[in-house]
Amino acid sequence: MVYEFASGSTILVDKPYEWTSFDVVNKLRWHLRKKLAAKKIKVGHAGTLDPLATGLLVICIGKHTKKINDFIQDEKEYTGTILLGKTTPSFDLETPFSHEFDISHITREMLNEVALSFIGDQDQIPPIYSAKQIDGKRAYEHARKGRDIQLKSNKINISAFEINIDCFPEIMFRIVCSKGTYIRSVANDFGKRLNSGGTLIELRRTRSGEFNIDEAKSVDKWIDFIENMPL
Repeated sequence: MVYEFASGSTILVDKPYEWTSFDVVNKLRWHLRKKLAAKKIKVGHAGTLDPLATGLLVICIGKHTKKINDFIQDEKEYTGTILLGKTTPSFDLETPFSHEFDISHITREMLNEVALSFIGDQDQIPPIYSAKQIDGKRAYEHARKGRDIQLKSNKINISAFEINIDCFPEIMFRIVCSKGTYIRSVANDFGKRLNSGGTLIELRRTRSGEFNIDEAKSVDKWIDFIENMPL
């Protein structure tokens, strides 16, 4: 495949663990500017991934940044793991475990029924540790200062929610969902619907619209590609 970085390209990156989406954009932009000897080049991503998530990040370069809004609308697919019986304020491992819950009452039938209950259109409240804007600041900024905040619900759709309970209380899953779906909130709500608690302990985006993780390269491989491509 030929990449016309100077005019416009879309590339697929496998985001590393603990990197922000902006870290990836910033790193690639720096190497592109250096290689192309350009003072400025537009680089953006179509759909943020949390630092503790890995997987597919759609990166748009040059004129292709105009496609970002279209790509963001695409449905997403994720795989990951929910730990039952414990919760954190952030709904994932960004913050320490704060509460423990009984899991002895949870059966295989309950798990399958609850997974099915998530299918379809629904309202979802984002985590307070999210990038949602409240009074001009990100929600997580308020949360880290211990402020009590209320977030409005979003309309989302989950079209597939498959679970594997072989490693209970760790529940492995595959979810296909609409844009704006917080998988951390799904994990938290999953625990609540079981009269217990749930924390997202692993997350990987495997698809975004027509783009698949199998087609993605690591940041290091893209940097190597950029540095060695002919001009």
